[in-house]
Amino acid sequence: MANLARNNKILLELVQRPGNNLCADCSAPEPDWASYTLGVFVCLNCSGMHRNLPTVSKVKSIRLDYWDSSLVEFMQKRGNSEAKAIFEKCVPTFFYKPRQNDCIVLKDQWIRAKYERREFTGENNKFLQIYTSEQFESPLWKKGRVNKQFLKRNFLLSQRDFTLKYFIKEDSKVPKAVISMKDLNADFQPEKIGHPHGLQISYSEDDHTRNLFVYHDDGTIIASTVLFKNQCQTILNCIPWLYKRCFSTQLVPQLTSKSLKEGYMEKTGPTTRESFKKRWFTLNLTNRKLLYLKSPLEATEKGFAFIGSESHGYSVSACSGQSKRGGRWRWGIFLKTPDREYVFMCEQESEQKEWIEAFRKIISQPMTPEDYASTLLLCQITFYHFVHVQAFTSHSFFFHR
Repeated sequence: MANLARNNKILLELVQRPGNNLCADCSAPEPDWASYTLGVFVCLNCSGMHRNLPTVSKVKSIRLDYWDSSLVEFMQKRGNSEAKAIFEKCVPTFFYKPRQNDCIVLKDQWIRAKYERREFTGENNKFLQIYTSEQFESPLWKKGRVNKQFLKRNFLLSQRDFTLKYFIKEDSKVPKAVISMKDLNADFQPEKIGHPHGLQISYSEDDHTRNLFVYHDDGTIIASTVLFKNQCQTILNCIPWLYKRCFSTQLVPQLTSKSLKEGYMEKTGPTTRESFKKRWFTLNLTNRKLLYLKSPLEATEKGFAFIGSESHGYSVSACSGQSKRGGRWRWGIFLKTPDREYVFMCEQESEQKEWIEAFRKIISQPMTPEDYASTLLLCQITFYHFVHVQAFTSHSFFFHR
């Protein structure tokens, strides 16, 4: 009993040390599990993925399980920092390291790459050659735009011209689409797509956001697709600074950005006199856009709103009361912009609070030069449409006179 109490005390002290106080795989705080074969402290979620590698990793609870003195001594010698120096020695700059709230497939493939395949120990250059190759090609199941069924399509990511192409048939030489890597984003969406390895690929096309919904039964393939995309975008973003020998790792988190908030709300039209309609909304922090679609799996958004900063006249607040224009929900949000006032309705009060918090997070952040450029482009597009609509209206009036 004395040894048991002593060992538990040592483990609890070890897990509070810098490096050990965060999960070795996703950086979640206060990990309470440990792999006694690898010598790392991990969170509950990551411990479940370690159990899927029984020949590599064996885990115990540091609070509930019995620990032999020899295992405790090994944990004292190893720990997260020592293990990181071994298993993350050669992680490529573009490689996305998952965080606490990332999806299972991303964390699972990171753990398998680190411990099972030992891709980053420097023992084998095969994996580095794969990651630094000029192209990545694989079939993926893509949701059809018309029939809404998932069909097998061949995807090709190219570092030579920084594009993503996909082909309808395996032997096709002419791609169905060629997408520039510059503004492309990939976001894991297992629940939305209905597959554990579901991926949403978004990009700009004709002033709209276009979505591709894909998956692959092999998690390694879908994770490799995202990682190769990160590699290409890291290089593409660094080209202007290469003469300074600047290769900043700070660019990487911006390449694959998860939506700040998604979900259904009801919205009214520009005059706020129209009836409310249910729409699926996506709020993105990186480009400060609120997109709305008819349903989560629509290929193209119906419209969007740019969310600027508080100093530029943007604000958000709660409003309550049952809608008088056909809306079923009563938890309202009032979004004020310099050009328009938006009214949204949520089904639950908790959703209202989450949306307001997400809006405030963007509004509280100052705009970047890229944000100003987006605003200028949006104004130009709006002015272009206004001039052409006025010209068409005037022409029609003159013609019908």
